Amino acid sequence: MATHTPKEVIDKVAGIGAAKADLSSGRNGTYARFALLTILAGVYIAFGGVLSVILGFGFPEITAANPAMQKLLSGAAFPIGLILVVVLGAELFTGNNAMLMPSWLMKRCSAWDIIVNWTLVYLGNFVGALLFVYMLVYLTGLLSPEPYHSSIIAVAQAKVSLPWLTAFLRGIGANWCVCLAIWLALSAKSSGAKMFGCWLPVMAFVVLGYEHSIANMFFIPAAMLEGAGITVSQMIVDNLIPVTLGNIIGGALFVGCVHAYLHLDHKK
Repeated sequence: MATHTPKEVIDKVAGIGAAKADLSSGRNGTYARFALLTILAGVYIAFGGVLSVILGFGFPEITAANPAMQKLLSGAAFPIGLILVVVLGAELFTGNNAMLMPSWLMKRCSAWDIIVNWTLVYLGNFVGALLFVYMLVYLTGLLSPEPYHSSIIAVAQAKVSLPWLTAFLRGIGANWCVCLAIWLALSAKSSGAKMFGCWLPVMAFVVLGYEHSIANMFFIPAAMLEGAGITVSQMIVDNLIPVTLGNIIGGALFVGCVHAYLHLDHKK
């Protein structure tokens, strides 16, 4: 199977990252398009989230005796979200954590460009996830029947009960996997290979129980709408903040900076 070399991938990432920075800064005058791309990414990740709940928790008799089976089923379903983001070109906060770093190191965008991009994409992803949760999950009653009702509540309560350091470290692991998945997709030359490249690392982070901030913008609000005793403050302080910080480290440092150091032409 033909693939791009790591050097070709990092050069491509540097160009894509610069374009993303231009888009979010308004230098090409397309704020409406940018906003829609951020919202769609949140929707796509939430779509993968609800699919992972339906498939992963839909066989309680089997998974009760084989707990790894639930993780495997959820992990097999969740990657559809990132596949849609990558193949259709949406703007995902966790992916952009890595994608903008080579551009910054090559001075093709500024630190301020990165802050603006990450902030706006994060907020847009949150809007998209919430819209999907309310309109296409809660109002349609997808998670109201058992075993989904109790399962989504248990998942969310476990997330907000994690110690801060644990949530932070799991955030690093999740986005390390997600950004490696994006790198694999960029190395591929066919749509099928891109999808497969996304699927394996993302499945791994779900099976391992790592924490992804944008995915949690689906899981926790979905549980809150189903009656979980979780407050907005708990969601933000006990989960989203430490997980988001971990995601930034996992993507920006462990993928974006590391691969830029390894494969960029430092003589330029």
